[in-house]
Amino acid sequence: ISLHDVSNIYRVPLMMMEQNLGSMLAQRLRINPFCKQSGSKKYSSIRDDITHLNESDLIKEWTALADGVDQPENECVIAMVGKYVDQGDAYLSVIKALTHSAVATKQRLKVEWIEASHLEINDEETTEEMYDNAITRLKKCHGIVVPGGFGVRGFEGKVEAIKYARESKTPFLGICLGMQASVVEYCRNKLGRTDAHSAEFREDLAEDFNDVIIFMPEGDRERYGGTMRLGLRETILQEGSIARKQYGSEKVLERHRHRYEVNPAVVTDLEAAGLKFVGRNTDSSGERMEVVEIDASKHPYFVAAQFHPEFTSRPEKPNPLFLGLLQASKETASVEG
Repeated sequence: ISLHDVSNIYRVPLMMMEQNLGSMLAQRLRINPFCKQSGSKKYSSIRDDITHLNESDLIKEWTALADGVDQPENECVIAMVGKYVDQGDAYLSVIKALTHSAVATKQRLKVEWIEASHLEINDEETTEEMYDNAITRLKKCHGIVVPGGFGVRGFEGKVEAIKYARESKTPFLGICLGMQASVVEYCRNKLGRTDAHSAEFREDLAEDFNDVIIFMPEGDRERYGGTMRLGLRETILQEGSIARKQYGSEKVLERHRHRYEVNPAVVTDLEAAGLKFVGRNTDSSGERMEVVEIDASKHPYFVAAQFHPEFTSRPEKPNPLFLGLLQASKETASVEG
């Protein structure tokens, strides 16, 4: 088998298929029709494609996937606003999910890495030059992602990025802490609660008013380990919502990894102001807010999820929330282009 350089990684299995690897493996492993050990040919001598994999829908779809990578219709620039941008692998799953959706929408993905703290003009370590550079690059992007994370560093910068995305109508996807930051931003700038914050970062918050993000009701602050809400959980999506349209179903299963979540006490006021909680989960501890969005009539794509949609994205089946972001960003790119 010759493994020479190819135009993209998705062509590697196709290159192997072209050299009849499937039939060679079938013979080597004595899979039908090479069931008998005695009298069988050397696997290197197999020339016919006895597996017929090249004719399968799987390979045809994979070929279309590889062709899509090589033949993009446009370039799409997505801002990744986070605190670990110097270690790109920290967001590897998010980047892969963006890549899957970029390929599906026939776009060449370019990620603009933006250090969240550089969007904080009052941060002691952020110079005016850093801020100007960060905000200039943010404004050139066709879409914005604020991923998950822990700790207060960079949180205000994420809030600023979300504010820009909302006001400029730039397509936006928030994940985990990114969703929480979007709720904080909306409370501050649309409800006028300037002290709204997460109880993870401040303790002196007015109860059920400014503490818009709270510790999980069943959580134990005194115990370390085993305190996170983890794993696959069911979310019920509201009919007519963007998320419901993207997923194409009422109930979805996505993976979680968090300790803090939206305070149910502030939901009614936020929805009255235009921030809709369209994904909810009901379990023994009460109702949880899972997906938030702004109506499509007011914003092309403003969606955030408490769960991690990147973990269920695949090359041949992009996660619906990422796909929606790239579809909206493509429209933005075409208008600007």
